[in-house]
Amino acid sequence: MNDTSRQDTQAIVVDEVFPHSPAVVWKALTNGDLIGRWLMAPNGFKPVVGSQFTFQTRPAGEWDGTIHCEVLEVVENERLSYAWRGGHAGNQGYGSKLETVVTFILSSLEAGTRLRLIHSGFHRPTNDTAYQNMSEGWKKVVKKLDTVIAEEASSTTLH
Repeated sequence: MNDTSRQDTQAIVVDEVFPHSPAVVWKALTNGDLIGRWLMAPNGFKPVVGSQFTFQTRPAGEWDGTIHCEVLEVVENERLSYAWRGGHAGNQGYGSKLETVVTFILSSLEAGTRLRLIHSGFHRPTNDTAYQNMSEGWKKVVKKLDTVIAEEASSTTLH
């Protein structure tokens, strides 16, 4: 028997190397104020397994635009994972029901830190619009993250 669920999902993967220590990158991934500067302002975020928080984005149809998240895994300076749920079953395209997982994996390198972002669980064809939009979106977000990390690294060395 074929496992169609595995064949019918896709993941966004973004790899980036930052010329900063894992601790600086980790701070940008786990500090609510900093997350708000490169992604969206989280409501209630804590880097603690089981912690629930939300992001607010543009509503669509029967969906109010709230992204419901729950921290699934925290390994300091190495790995952060959270559920990312939103949308509504009655919507097609933007705002369709979404039950995915975002994972950040940090690896120490001589040149700094490799960040591997994996946003998994996009069901085809229901989540094709979200997959396409967020594939481009995460690339832009990682560029903003780079700016925030650089600012944090320079402010840490100045103080």
